[in-house]
Amino acid sequence: MKLYCLSGHPTLPCNVLKFKSTTIMLDCGLDMTSTLNFLPLPLVQSPRLSNLPGWSLKDGNAFLDKTELIDLSTVDVILISNYHCMMALPYITEHTGFTGTVYATEPTVQIGRLLMEELVNFIERVPKAQSASLWKNKDIQRLLPSPLKDAVEVSTWRRCYTMQEVNSALSKIQLVGYSQKIELFGAVQVTPLSSGYALGSSNWIIQSHYEKVSYVSGSSLLTTHPQPMDQASLKNSDVLVLTGLTQIPTANPDGMVGEFCSNLALTVRNGGNVLVPCYPSGVIYDLLECLYQYIDSAGLSNIPFYFISPVANSSLEFSQIFAEWLCHNKQTKVYLPEPPFPHAELIQTNKLRHYPSIHGDFSNDFRQPCVVFTGHPSLRFGDVVHFMELWGKSSLNTVIFTEPDFSYLEALAPYQPLAMKCIYCPIDTRLNFIQVSKLLKEVQPLHVVCPEQYTQPPPAQSHRMDLMIDCQPPAMSYRRAEVLALPFKRLFEKIEIMPELADSLVPMEIKPGISLATVSAVLHTKDNKHVLQPPPRPAPPTSGKKRKRASEDIPDCKVLKPLLSGSIPVEQFVQTLEKHGFSDVKVEDTAKGHIVLLQEAETLIQIEEDSTHIICDNDEMLRVRLRDLVLKFLQKF
Repeated sequence: MKLYCLSGHPTLPCNVLKFKSTTIMLDCGLDMTSTLNFLPLPLVQSPRLSNLPGWSLKDGNAFLDKTELIDLSTVDVILISNYHCMMALPYITEHTGFTGTVYATEPTVQIGRLLMEELVNFIERVPKAQSASLWKNKDIQRLLPSPLKDAVEVSTWRRCYTMQEVNSALSKIQLVGYSQKIELFGAVQVTPLSSGYALGSSNWIIQSHYEKVSYVSGSSLLTTHPQPMDQASLKNSDVLVLTGLTQIPTANPDGMVGEFCSNLALTVRNGGNVLVPCYPSGVIYDLLECLYQYIDSAGLSNIPFYFISPVANSSLEFSQIFAEWLCHNKQTKVYLPEPPFPHAELIQTNKLRHYPSIHGDFSNDFRQPCVVFTGHPSLRFGDVVHFMELWGKSSLNTVIFTEPDFSYLEALAPYQPLAMKCIYCPIDTRLNFIQVSKLLKEVQPLHVVCPEQYTQPPPAQSHRMDLMIDCQPPAMSYRRAEVLALPFKRLFEKIEIMPELADSLVPMEIKPGISLATVSAVLHTKDNKHVLQPPPRPAPPTSGKKRKRASEDIPDCKVLKPLLSGSIPVEQFVQTLEKHGFSDVKVEDTAKGHIVLLQEAETLIQIEEDSTHIICDNDEMLRVRLRDLVLKFLQKF
């Protein structure tokens, strides 16, 4: 069993597990932090951005960090844990020869589609007159400023996919539900479990009859809108692969939400605008719910909230219809009937308005001061670029970063000097190291496998030994482009026996509670399932050529000699020999057992734990006589 690590980003994993002749890809996250090396793509021509010094390149690409570690066309299935971890799917299904099946829950697929659609829309609506690619030449790359000159394998970076490729990739997905068991070629069974992190997010159990691997990625124990995490099913794992922990282990999500609300209220009370760079799904649902409870008490009833995204309407609607994937409290609202999320009421009362872009209706409805939720969190493309240019020169305005995926200082770099206030309130509900330690003690896997980053404190906080995984035995770590041999070997395989063959067995009890029986059968293997079938009956004897043909077709099923079990008590055996006329018997102890010497007969009997040998000189009658005496002490079956 081997694990191939194809990603260096622990919260955007891509691993390949080889287990019992199946090749399973675990997630296919797209690391987009490389976009921070490029200038923003403004919707309207920006002289200021155009005249920036050449510290980076202006481009409209999204990027895939690819590896030649494994031939992706050999991957049988892809298991998706959440919608953030499927953003590279079109690159794999459309460009690598992949012909397998992808498994994911319905909310994961639908919200993943929205994230991809938004990304494609953001890139395609700012077409480029020309494309720069010569900089990827190694001789030119080394002359570029950091960090581009230090980037790894830039020749493998790819343009953003198209909606045609997105639709083709999503058509290869088979929808699954929590606790649904899916057979893979008869070899292993995979089962998605609720991970508690996002709508439809899953952990996966991959098991055969005698081995169990748990894949835990992007999980949360906090009470938010998704179904709670299923921990019990992770117990008794031989190997637990752990990825997708919180990126901000020192930040408390509840404290960050409180800070978000107070900074937002302070800004709008002073006549300023608030910009929240965000994804169109996920944390935004929780932020809108908190603001729903907060705006009246904070005196923000008259402040408009705008959600701007090409998929804003779809995202808000999807969150209301996936009732069975929500936590119990929100499920009960559906049966009242009430909308599970309060943003439905915010929309009805016109406090929250959503638009596909800043053009059209938004231009007519827009009034200030206001709060705008829009993408992209990298500040490199999307409507957020326009608002950064529009509001960046006033100290009354505030930009609040809630998504932890990008360094907010690097994201702001092209917009400096900046007068608007910048608040960093990263909200990451995924497991922290304290929660992980508690979880591992409860589920007690034999082995834990995780990214190298989790086995040591963060570089900036090297003294914080509590910010790393603490378990026994110590976790095995991996890094990008590494192949890890998982630390257990398969010992058993399940074989079924046909009923008619089982009826013919005659078990014999060799110890209290233990019975054995001999079986003569044909082992039939198909689709990784093994069945013992009765041997074919020999054909009745015929004459001539027909007899010869029959003997060629039917295997030679000889009658098996009986098997023996038990041990030979040496003292009693010597007494038996003397009763049967053997005198001058001597016994010698050896490392493996005993040697019985019959000096008169010049015969040697070696008695060992798993065998007995009678050595005599060309006296077959004597050998048979001694054999019969030995057999008196053993059981036959």
